[in-house]
Amino acid sequence: MKRRKFVSTAGLGTLGASMTFSNVLANESIPTGMKNLTAEDVNKYLRSLIEVKEPSVDKIIIGDPVTPVNKIGTAWMPYWKTCRQAVRDGVNILIVHEPTFYAHRDLEAEEWKHIENPSTGQQEYLALRDEKARWILQNGLVIIRCHDVWDKIPDIGIPYAFGKALGFSNEDIIRRETYYNVYKTQPVPAIEMAASIASRLSIAGQPGVAFYGDEDYMVRSVGVGTGCISNPMNFMQLEPDLYISIDDSISTWIQTTYAEDTGKPLVVVNHGTSEEFGIQMLSKHLAEAFRDYEVIHYKQGCTYRWISG
Repeated sequence: MKRRKFVSTAGLGTLGASMTFSNVLANESIPTGMKNLTAEDVNKYLRSLIEVKEPSVDKIIIGDPVTPVNKIGTAWMPYWKTCRQAVRDGVNILIVHEPTFYAHRDLEAEEWKHIENPSTGQQEYLALRDEKARWILQNGLVIIRCHDVWDKIPDIGIPYAFGKALGFSNEDIIRRETYYNVYKTQPVPAIEMAASIASRLSIAGQPGVAFYGDEDYMVRSVGVGTGCISNPMNFMQLEPDLYISIDDSISTWIQTTYAEDTGKPLVVVNHGTSEEFGIQMLSKHLAEAFRDYEVIHYKQGCTYRWISG
């Protein structure tokens, strides 16, 4: 068995150590010991974990499906710098959660089609898209997207791993729907809960959280969504006392104004922060599933740098 290597995950290890894979692995035929694993084998395995709505974005985004696996990498976002690091590390199968080519459906996105007179901005994006695609192919890298599956997978997927990072357990869930969990908590003023959230997320590079609403609102439950599926308007029926959402889902003239007008507390965190923990769990899952292959996780976390004057 090759050793499993996790890059830049100091401080996050306790998250994975405290969660098991039994719920996911128990009913799966795990291809451990496969010596001739290909990119398509990995893709098919991921797609076998749970049924998702079609057409799904979960597929080989770019690269040759019959590429033999050398090393597997995982990352939330396939930044070009991450792709370069993966190639330097000998990784030739990179599994990511978000798009490679600046659109949700990547190279198949409608916005890239039928552009007769692209604007300067479109021309720049298209040129970079094509340059990045050529580089990926020239370097023998295969990028597989695992988005819909890992958003939906129970117990260890994106929302569950985020809840665990916030200090909750699956046993704390009092109401749930696909993509949304509401956790019970000891009664605490909203501002104290926000401070606790900020403290816990600092390990992912989050410099703080945005808070809206009544600081003194008594919180007994916290609602968590899944990445962009975290608009508070879309899970109000679950009635959490405090909502956690991400910056990619919030408009300052809609949800935050509602929170200020009603006092109902809203905490906003970075998209990358909220999903980093789930991708770490994906990496650990793959290391269990494909034990003959080295799996490297590229920590990213908060996607911006907080600059103050």
